[in-house]
Amino acid sequence: MSKTETTDEATTAADEQELGEAGAQLSTAPQERAVPGSFGGVMQPGAAGRIAWAWRETTGWARWFWRQLTSMRVALILLFLLSLGAIPGSLIPQTGVDETKVDDFRRAHETLAPIYDDLGLFNVYSSVWFSAIYILLFISLIGCIVPRTWQFVGQLRSRPPGAPGRLTRLPAYTTWRTETDPEQVREAALAMLKQRRFRAHVAGDAVAAEKGYLREAGNLIFHIALIVMLVSFATGQLFKSEGGKLIVEGGGFANTLTQYDDFKSGSLFDRDHDLAPFSFKLDKFVGTYERSGPQRGTPRTYEAHVTYAEGADGAEKKTKIEVNRPLEVDGSKVYLIGHGYAPVVTVRDGKGRKVFSEPVPLLPMDSNVTSSGAIKVMDGYRDKDGKKDQLGFQAFFVPTFAGAGKGTMLSQYPGLDFPVLALNAFHGSLGVNAGLPQNVYQLDKRKMKAFKDAQGADLKQRLLPGETMKLPGGAGSITFEKGVKEWATFQISQQPGNMPALVGAIAAIAGLAGSLFIQRRRVWVRAVRGKDGVTVVEMAGLGRSESSKLPEELADLAATLNSQAPTAPDPAEPVEGVRA
Repeated sequence: MSKTETTDEATTAADEQELGEAGAQLSTAPQERAVPGSFGGVMQPGAAGRIAWAWRETTGWARWFWRQLTSMRVALILLFLLSLGAIPGSLIPQTGVDETKVDDFRRAHETLAPIYDDLGLFNVYSSVWFSAIYILLFISLIGCIVPRTWQFVGQLRSRPPGAPGRLTRLPAYTTWRTETDPEQVREAALAMLKQRRFRAHVAGDAVAAEKGYLREAGNLIFHIALIVMLVSFATGQLFKSEGGKLIVEGGGFANTLTQYDDFKSGSLFDRDHDLAPFSFKLDKFVGTYERSGPQRGTPRTYEAHVTYAEGADGAEKKTKIEVNRPLEVDGSKVYLIGHGYAPVVTVRDGKGRKVFSEPVPLLPMDSNVTSSGAIKVMDGYRDKDGKKDQLGFQAFFVPTFAGAGKGTMLSQYPGLDFPVLALNAFHGSLGVNAGLPQNVYQLDKRKMKAFKDAQGADLKQRLLPGETMKLPGGAGSITFEKGVKEWATFQISQQPGNMPALVGAIAAIAGLAGSLFIQRRRVWVRAVRGKDGVTVVEMAGLGRSESSKLPEELADLAATLNSQAPTAPDPAEPVEGVRA
């Protein structure tokens, strides 16, 4: 901000000089003193002259570049670019979030994917260009805030500047004549301004006062809070960990890497030492749903009852985890993010030996928890001839079946009102011996054959709890047991930068509000004895920008002071009003 930003544009250079210190430093914004161009000056003859010129040119350009980088204008541009650069990260699948979606995107967009790879759009937040914007913004904010902070501290320690020679040049001004002595007027003005929370003191023949320092304080707090948020986000990305786990009722989890279904962490997270030691067990999942009306099927109770323990030998404690009410243990948060059913099935071979008996989690397909998945019997099964084989079943489950002849296998309600399990049976190689990762909820049928029924069609059957499907040719059976268990999925995360980021966000909002709604202004009250012995009182105000509030405030101050130093009766010279 220039020294005359709050004065009329037609103010002459002489008038600007006359304002002097009174109009300076109303803001801590750095003043622009350099412009692009030659900084080297006149080049002296000889090698020494050329070296000196090159040094002045280099350092001049370096200072100019630093001033541009650390200006608020560039900081706002970089902040805008950072926000703009984050958009692809929310629209394009990210490798660090879901590699499967990235692979699907590559297969679906064979031309576009290589371009995205070259631009780093599959890893936006760790790309070179995003990191460059982030680091430049960080440097810009620090380089801008540090000198402004010291300057602001200096202003707080100093007194408001004395009154300029001509108060009439200020944007808000009033004057009157009074019979009160100048010293009494100044004393009354000083007391009044201090009562209005102005920083005020007597400087010569005038009282100088200033108010609104919280504007600059708010501005600095806002930008410091931005730095806190940037550091917090960076810390969170570097030291975070996040993993998922599906647990069936009665099952448990220990916070070790091998227990996770999926896990990802920041580049500086130590997987061997930074995982908080704790464990928990899912005792039961409780879900109730709206029975009727337009909200039918909407969850009313959705909670996981767990028993947890901190450390290896910690005492067990019981609690419940609800949506948006996670379990917090030693810096880690356990969120409840999903729910489904796990029908208990028992598989027997041709000789009646039990080869598989456990709950099988199936994945929901709709809001009524119509579920699908696969049952895989990999070991222990032998066919009717005693030869080792593997079994696979495509499974569809509905907690509330509509009834035979009333539609397909789609659930009518998310609660366990009428559970039905539909199975398609296969035998052969499940493909698990190849050593390649496989989706546990999908059945790879490339090396499998479907069992056939008596009519030669693929064997399929709907089962109620307690019913059994016989495999043809004495190959065995599969039973849908009466107990249907429920499962819940949990997200276990460590986000070390969340709390500082929240504090920074709150501070940024508070600082921004202060910088927008608080006006920094100065008021001067001059009282001198005129040639006729009558005291002449002048009051003037100056703010960072033109505002209707400044003349209004000055009018209120003048009215208050006028009550203590009333206008002298002089019909030849009427009292002037307040002007803006």
